[in-house]
Amino acid sequence: MDLTLPKLTARNFPTAQQDAEHDAKAAAPPSRYSGPESAFRLAFTDTEFLLREELRPVRMQLELLKPELVQAEQGIESTIVIFGSARISSLATATARLQTARSAADEPSIRAAEAALAMSHFYEEARRFAALVTERSRALPTPIYVVTGGGPGIMEAGNRGAFEVGGKSIGLNIVLPHEQQPNPYITPELCFQFHYFALRKMHFLMRSIALVCFPGGFGTLDELFETMTLVQTGKSRPRPILLFGQAFWQKLINFDHLVDTGMISASDLGLFHFVETAEQAWQCLDDHYGFAAAAKPQGDAA
Repeated sequence: MDLTLPKLTARNFPTAQQDAEHDAKAAAPPSRYSGPESAFRLAFTDTEFLLREELRPVRMQLELLKPELVQAEQGIESTIVIFGSARISSLATATARLQTARSAADEPSIRAAEAALAMSHFYEEARRFAALVTERSRALPTPIYVVTGGGPGIMEAGNRGAFEVGGKSIGLNIVLPHEQQPNPYITPELCFQFHYFALRKMHFLMRSIALVCFPGGFGTLDELFETMTLVQTGKSRPRPILLFGQAFWQKLINFDHLVDTGMISASDLGLFHFVETAEQAWQCLDDHYGFAAAAKPQGDAA
């Protein structure tokens, strides 16, 4: 057999990477067309060109495609999204903050630290819930991966819980004026950065089988209500929407008032459920999807 013959499946054209490397080498020698004002560069290697105002649709498409392709390559099919405030800290951090405030005898700081300590249990529940999802879904035909906004607070707790039990998790970061940094618990190959809020929110829902919402501010409410609107209007398939902390949510939003005034239907209250613990949240998901049955051996193995 002649081993020098080309394979039948050999590429007919160079890869984009090979083209880019060839272009870079070809442009290396000084020439009339190697300066920054030259339009000679390949379009897909020309950053200045890609950042033009007219190329916004292309940049939006790239922001849609990159996380989609990477997650598909990683075999990620089902996710659970954890939303919540970036300002809720862990129990250890909140406790240390209160001790510092008390040492300084600063009453306003003490009150703020006491409030932060009271909210810190949500961080710990998010952390436990993410660990629970990661561990219990390993035996499922389709494992479930935790997705967060990739920042601090509740987002960090979600990624941390998965990390601490040896699981992968996803972080969908967003470029913000205060330069939000990704938390250290996201799986590196699944840590994405977005410019467009709309595309980021789209990726939150594309693979999600449930939305779990902890207390939060404007961003959390935006994400929660957009999801409920999509389900309510039939634009997205129904999925469990779990609100951690009934007292918080009922004080924040008078859902019954919306029904009484005709702003929503009574049936719309079924779009979400209140939960208090990681175990309650998992039970709601199990009741909806039958995870326990799906994890049992089938056929001869049973």
